[in-house]
Amino acid sequence: MRDAVIVEAVRTPIGKGKPTGSLAHIHPVELLAHTLRTLVARSGVDPALIDDVIGGTVDQVGEQAMNTTRYAALSAGFPETVPATTVDRQCGSSQQAVHFAAQGVISGAYDLVVACGVESMSRVPMWSNVPPGKDPFGPGVAERYPEGLVPQGISAELIAAKWSITREQMDSFAVASHRKAAAAWDAGLFDAEVAPLDDITRDECVRPSSTPEILAGLKPAYHDPAFSERFPQIEWNVTAGNASPVNDGASAVLITSSETAARLGLCPLARLHSFAVTGSDPILMLTGVIPATEKVLRRANLSLDDIDLFEVNEAFSSVVLAWQQETGADLAKVNVHGGAIAIGHPLGASGTRLTTTLVHAMRERGARYALQTMCEAGGLANAMVIESV
Repeated sequence: MRDAVIVEAVRTPIGKGKPTGSLAHIHPVELLAHTLRTLVARSGVDPALIDDVIGGTVDQVGEQAMNTTRYAALSAGFPETVPATTVDRQCGSSQQAVHFAAQGVISGAYDLVVACGVESMSRVPMWSNVPPGKDPFGPGVAERYPEGLVPQGISAELIAAKWSITREQMDSFAVASHRKAAAAWDAGLFDAEVAPLDDITRDECVRPSSTPEILAGLKPAYHDPAFSERFPQIEWNVTAGNASPVNDGASAVLITSSETAARLGLCPLARLHSFAVTGSDPILMLTGVIPATEKVLRRANLSLDDIDLFEVNEAFSSVVLAWQQETGADLAKVNVHGGAIAIGHPLGASGTRLTTTLVHAMRERGARYALQTMCEAGGLANAMVIESV
């Protein structure tokens, strides 16, 4: 059977997803096009050889509508003959793009394919794709969940309550994320993965001066009297400080087979070993990373102890801490260069951002196996195992 390997992985710096953010002046198509151009330039491949470009974007409306990935490929200068498509598995959209791309290579449907993602939350705010007064769920879902679904912030609070995760634990985890990201920047560990643009060279949300005392002063981000009545177990400990910010950014990885890589003179960074995707309770919503981790390890015929590095998307501190409680993973191996709380979470770009950071961290640390997993709105999660080559 053919394999699938990553031969190049790049990302933009991550900007604040606000009108004043460092990347807010850049159209999302151009953000993604920048990573595609850089991917081709660094790898040296002829873009005419690319069989497909699969991109993740969550809010596919306005400047991110009309198959953003196709226009990013055209803006990047790819030949018109190179196709592209845009997928949506919420926060895991571009990790799903990696799964699709790798599965296409393994099956023989592709020889060379790009998986990528973009989100400009400054220009296309979250939920822009749901007009006021419109119901994206429909009557069948309302009948199945008669008390109503909940926002992700409420899910994060419910997770904290169910796993008895304290405000202090969540704040401490967030501070550690900032410190690890700052240390990685200072040590030059992001240099190989980041593609600067418009003189923007660093992630904008990393705060090395963050402390538990500073975070302790922040107010709850999602307090709501109606949800307090419905869920009296919630203690309202999720804040802007122990959750990921809103962000702008793009990322991309180039995937091929070992055979094609050898033929083209490309040097693999890592092999895409195993994949899993799962659904979970859409009220708790963000706990799918727990069964997804178990599922992908089973498919890979590996144990947790075989994994040298983990990337678990830091949508909220409570998500990663609940995952750690259930899996028993060593937190010293998790998000070793910081996570989304510090680096940022540009929705559709986050999957391949995590992959980009992970493959470079694997090489830097000599890791054999790594595992990436992401929680996603609606009660979904992707997971994959990556192997060194």
